[in-house]
Amino acid sequence: MKCLGELEHLYELAGFFDPDDEKSAQATAQFGLKRFSSQEELADNCDVVDIVTPTLSHYDCAVTALKRGRHLFIEKPLTNTLEETRSLIQLSREAGVKVQVGHVERFNPAFRAAKNGISQPLFIEGHRLAQFNPRGTDVSVVLDLMIHDLDIVLSTVKANILRISASGVAVISDTPDIANARIEFDNGCVANLTASRISMKNMRKIRFFQKDAYISVDFLEKEAEIIRMRDVLGEPDPFSIHIELGPGKGTKEILMDKPQITPGNAIRDELASLAESINRNTETEVTVEDGFAALQAAHQILEKIKFQLSPGSPAH
Repeated sequence: MKCLGELEHLYELAGFFDPDDEKSAQATAQFGLKRFSSQEELADNCDVVDIVTPTLSHYDCAVTALKRGRHLFIEKPLTNTLEETRSLIQLSREAGVKVQVGHVERFNPAFRAAKNGISQPLFIEGHRLAQFNPRGTDVSVVLDLMIHDLDIVLSTVKANILRISASGVAVISDTPDIANARIEFDNGCVANLTASRISMKNMRKIRFFQKDAYISVDFLEKEAEIIRMRDVLGEPDPFSIHIELGPGKGTKEILMDKPQITPGNAIRDELASLAESINRNTETEVTVEDGFAALQAAHQILEKIKFQLSPGSPAH
C-alpha cells in the first residue's frame, strides 16, 4: 500500500480487503483506507485490483476481479497450478483488460541498466541465496526464489526450452530448500540456476556469457558490469587491457563498462508500469503469458526434483 500511496498521480486508492481483523485495523490506522467487507465488494468499487495474497488464493481473487472487467496486478508466482494460469489467460483475454505479474526483478535498476547489452547469451549462471526464514517455506525454493531468475532468463533468451534437468534437497522444511536446474534451449543456450534459502549469506547474482561479451548483474547490491572484447587493428594501446591470442590469431582489447545505475524502487516502478500500460492501452511489461512461462518452467523443475527424490529412481 505504501508504494501505491506514493503513486497518487497515477492511482486513487479506493480501499482494500483483508479477512484478518487485526491486520485490517493496522492498515486502516496506518493508511486511512476503507476496508471493504469482501473481495467482491472491493472489485465492484475500483478499476484495478492489486493481489498480494498468499499464492493459494491468487486464482480466486483474480477470477473475482476479471469477471468484473478489472485490470490486475498479481504477485508471483502467478497461481498455484498451471491449469489455473491457463484459465486466467483465457479470462483476461475475454475481459479485454491489462494483467501484470509481479516479477519485480525485471524492474531492478541494475538489470534495467544492463539488459540492452544482453544479446543472444549462450551460457547463463545464476545464484539466488537467502538466509533461512520460516516465512515462505510452505512452497519449494523453486517457486519461492528461483522463479525470479527463471523469468529473467526466459525474458532474455528468445528460444524454446529443449530440456531441463534438476536436483534439490529438503533440508529443513518439507519441500526443497536448495535446488539446482540446468535449462537447455533449442538455440544452444544453457542456463544453470541455483537457489537456496538455507545459506549463510544473501546473494542475488546472474551472469550472461555471449560472443565477445560478459554481463554481470547483482540484483542485491544493484550493480552491473559489462566486459566486452574487440579486435585490435594495428599496435594495441599500451595502457589498455588486451590479450594476445597466439601466432597469427591477432589481439583482443578488453573494454570494461559499469553502466550508470539510476536509483529506483522496483515495486513502485512495476506498479507505475501497469498504470502506463492501462492509460496508453499497450501491453504490460510482464504479461500473464510471461508469468505462465516462468511457472511452467518452475513446475518442470519440480517434477525433475520429485523424480530424483522418489524411491527407486536411477542415480545420476
